[in-house]
Amino acid sequence: MVITYYGKQYCKLTLGDLTIAINPPEKDSKAMPKPPRFGADIALITTRHPDYSGADTVALGDKEPFVIDGPGSYEIKGIFITGAKSSVTIDGKEYINTVYGFELDNIKIAVLGALADAGTLSPEAKEIAGASDMLFIPVVGGDVFDSAKAYKVATSFSPNVIIPLDADEASLTKFLKEAGQQNTDMQDKATLKRKDLDGKENFIIPLIAQA
Repeated sequence: MVITYYGKQYCKLTLGDLTIAINPPEKDSKAMPKPPRFGADIALITTRHPDYSGADTVALGDKEPFVIDGPGSYEIKGIFITGAKSSVTIDGKEYINTVYGFELDNIKIAVLGALADAGTLSPEAKEIAGASDMLFIPVVGGDVFDSAKAYKVATSFSPNVIIPLDADEASLTKFLKEAGQQNTDMQDKATLKRKDLDGKENFIIPLIAQA
């Protein structure tokens, strides 16, 4: 599996011919006015907000994504995806935030989305996060977790690997410091197999946002 990060909470996961987009921003997103475009098979939208819900931007050529944008159980291309409810307030407006869990290349993945308060997690969402080998979590602060809260929440679920999203240089530095991993190298992309996670606990993989 290859993980590419584009900024905000926009990620691409690829495994062979399969491409999954996580939280592509809309064309009019102020956070990413010109988001990179590619064709995805599946688009996971955690929050129906312009910064996270641009599924049309990952339709390209003959690839039209199967869009998942809320709680429920789904199966597409042999991937079983579960979405569980939480909530977030962005710019004073409350949104449903869906926590997703799925398995890819024998790695159990949880995507927390735009989350600021672990108390909004439903029991199903906590179960998804607690079962994960790899956890995607925001760390920038503001409307989502700051570095300290993000680290506390992430480590409470004890995944093998943590992928920080929605980060600027300062928040990412603080997040790595919380973990005592200040010397961890930034990566352009993460290429991982199940064996690469074995023996790790709460290990952070910081990714450089690609243009």
